[in-house]
Amino acid sequence: MGLTVTEKILREHIIEGIPEPGQRVAIRIDQTLTQDATGTMAYLQLEGMGIAKRSTELSVSYIDHNMVQMGFENADDHRYLQSVAKRYGIKFSRPGNGICHQVHFERFGVPGKTLLGSDSHTPTAGGMGMFGMGAGGLDVARAIAGAPFCITFPRITGIRLTGKLGEFISAKDVILKVLSILSTKGNVGTVNEYFGDGLSCLTTQDRATITNMGAETGATTSIFPSDDITREFFRAQGRGEAWKPLTADPDCVYDRIIEIDLSEIEPLVSTPHSPGNVTTVSEFAGKPVDQVCIGSCTNSSFRDLAMAAEILKGRTVSENTNLVIGPGSRQVLTMIADSGHLASFIASGARIAESTCGFCIGNGMAPGTDAVSLRTINRNFEGRSGTVSAQVYLVSPETAAASAITGVFTDPRTLGIQYPSVPIPYTFPADDSMVIDEYDPEIELIRGPNIGPPPVNDPLPEKLTGIVQLKLGDKITTDHIMPAGKRLIYRSNIEKYSNYVFEGVDPAFPERCRINLDTGSFNFIVAGYSYGQGSSREHAAICPMHLGVKAVFALSFERIHATNLINFGILPLHFQHRSDYDNLEVGYELEIMNPLEDLVEGEPLTVTDYNSKSCFQVVHDLSELDIEMILTGGFLNWYRQ
Repeated sequence: MGLTVTEKILREHIIEGIPEPGQRVAIRIDQTLTQDATGTMAYLQLEGMGIAKRSTELSVSYIDHNMVQMGFENADDHRYLQSVAKRYGIKFSRPGNGICHQVHFERFGVPGKTLLGSDSHTPTAGGMGMFGMGAGGLDVARAIAGAPFCITFPRITGIRLTGKLGEFISAKDVILKVLSILSTKGNVGTVNEYFGDGLSCLTTQDRATITNMGAETGATTSIFPSDDITREFFRAQGRGEAWKPLTADPDCVYDRIIEIDLSEIEPLVSTPHSPGNVTTVSEFAGKPVDQVCIGSCTNSSFRDLAMAAEILKGRTVSENTNLVIGPGSRQVLTMIADSGHLASFIASGARIAESTCGFCIGNGMAPGTDAVSLRTINRNFEGRSGTVSAQVYLVSPETAAASAITGVFTDPRTLGIQYPSVPIPYTFPADDSMVIDEYDPEIELIRGPNIGPPPVNDPLPEKLTGIVQLKLGDKITTDHIMPAGKRLIYRSNIEKYSNYVFEGVDPAFPERCRINLDTGSFNFIVAGYSYGQGSSREHAAICPMHLGVKAVFALSFERIHATNLINFGILPLHFQHRSDYDNLEVGYELEIMNPLEDLVEGEPLTVTDYNSKSCFQVVHDLSELDIEMILTGGFLNWYRQ
């Protein structure tokens, strides 16, 4: 029986374990990436491991998130990151060089290699046939130090693409179609692998859009084959020697196959407040639009921006709509400037943002009160834009540009213009002068006053009694747990950042936790399905840990967040029955009976509910190593022992 692309890559990288779905395997990591919102803590943790130099083939530290410098904090973080990169032989992509996923795709990704990034959209690399995964910063630090990364060997969903995209339909509409089928939950432990004749109409950057936003399905990653289209992209980037062919065998077997005829797709939109709420743009035709943002790591390639510029050419943005353009990299910005597309944007009245994550993470360009914002980004969680009352819709660059002109939701096919031709350049202006590649193990590390040491948890006690401080529903994201935007400046200061845990859900949560800790009791969180969706930010585990949270009881967890909880000594426990979730409320006192013994013996944990004077059982899927880390209070304690 033949192998899929996924199986070929993983089998070459397995260090330990059996390559069968559901089995835990440890794989070798070839490359890593970090960004400045998660990187500072990751490198502080790396320092504590006492290594002399990175053990990966290549590691890159990007500056792309914390770019709004309203105080000293972000600039200090950047100085620290530059110095620590030099100490460990890590490439440093300077501020202004671009968004990590876009730049890594252009300049460093390699088909058939593994990539671990401290950002949940690291699967972008799958567009070129690379196995890219998001993880918490601590896991990335471990990979830089040479440790393997453990995953559940995935079930593979084959997505067969047939036909050809129609005019004004693009890759964003394809991934929205996929999301309408797979949704944002129930896909943990899977990989989305694309194949079929329809691949021929998708450029490598189109594929990157699809794999980037595939993260919203909850899958481990998404991947395309590395074919002649991929080879042409590498040649155009001046990296032809790095290309290698990688395709699935004709007789390979997928665990599930989804059929999508590209010719049947029409302009689609994700409605507030989830990427999985997909419908057609035509259903909203005529609805007023206050803001349009084109860019982010999902849709800021040359093709995407050139298409938007061609639609806008000779036209002016509606008087009631603000348009913002965010190029994904310095290379893309250079290309739209040289081609005249930047001039078209400026002439149309668009505002030009830096090549950063910016408006995607709520770091600038927040919409007005109750505003409708159309964005080409990958997430529209409530409040993520920086404005809680805003309604954020996810659309393609074509739909975004058409709607910016009319000031209302507009299917671009109805705009009455000829479909623009946007040829892909034969060569791209490759320029790595903004990437520092030096190694100096004696360099002095620069730490500003906002940078503190990574906090360490206490070992798991023999008696685990605590209070339910928060009860949550389904699809709680890491944005709900730890807000980004204006709070990003505190990523290096856990004591300060902990004041904002669940800020948009229950601002009193941190204070309740601290008061309860003073009584000698711990804190618990109760949640529904898919707890921990979204960003890989490990602060969504670190800060609750700092507040004395010892366990999260949920109906299900998302992969990256569950791992982050384990890394910092918090128990991710699964309800066996919905009724047990339903019966708990805020303020209930719970005790986990014999946690040490039951964890070691692999038994379900018994929980006493002192309010109802009853007991229920919870289960876990922790490995032996996970249990060791939980018992010692997390990875850092375990590592030191």
